[in-house]
Amino acid sequence: MKIRIDIDEKAEELEVTIRCRKVDAEVEKLQSAVIRALTDDDRIRLTQGDMEYYMVPEDILFFETEGKKIYAHTKDEVFEAKLRLYELEELLPRSFLRISKSAIVGTKQIYAIDKNPVGPSTVHFRGSHKQLSVSRQYFRILQDRLNRK
Repeated sequence: MKIRIDIDEKAEELEVTIRCRKVDAEVEKLQSAVIRALTDDDRIRLTQGDMEYYMVPEDILFFETEGKKIYAHTKDEVFEAKLRLYELEELLPRSFLRISKSAIVGTKQIYAIDKNPVGPSTVHFRGSHKQLSVSRQYFRILQDRLNRK
């Protein structure tokens, strides 16, 4: 890997370009690292009624959509997120992974997976009764991520 810095005094904003042959795990990791480095705080602003909470991603089991709203689930509570799923995907650490069109899961929080060969499988979380369905389209990606050391 080469790192090159081009100085352009006419540049209006900082621009980071990653040139690669294909997007693989290394490129995704680099992209996430750059995004995290450029954000001041890794906490995510969530709401619950009139209260605002600032949560670290490690405390979140998963994000899911319900209608037009995005909810963040912890072991015991549910919060509303103001960001869209695709925005969360860009901000969250690599330990988070989309597992359906409507959900992103924290892979470090997964305790078990109930496999279903003909339909969606079910993810079980450590220290919580909450469960989440994994679409068949994303199941292999999740399994590969969990099997990496």
